[in-house]
Amino acid sequence: MNLLFWGLTVSMIGKVLLVVGVLKAHGQIAHEHRIDAKVLRTFHTEKIITIVGLIFILVGYGLEVYFYKFDTPLFTCEGAECQEAAALILSL
Repeated sequence: MNLLFWGLTVSMIGKVLLVVGVLKAHGQIAHEHRIDAKVLRTFHTEKIITIVGLIFILVGYGLEVYFYKFDTPLFTCEGAECQEAAALILSL
């Protein structure tokens, strides 16, 4: 695996961690019950939107990896070979 694969993977992990952090923070605030019902409804809506966003992130990552099919030269190349492989893909 090369830098492209690891870049996609690290980016996806970062996005997922961001989603998890938002869900945990809102969950802890919502359990305090010192907030009015309108704010709690907003938290619930944000939670649903965040979960849908997480699903989109995971599906998008899967589609990107599927698109490159793990057999593209960009996953296994090094140096000048990567430049040639990238130029070939960009010229399509």
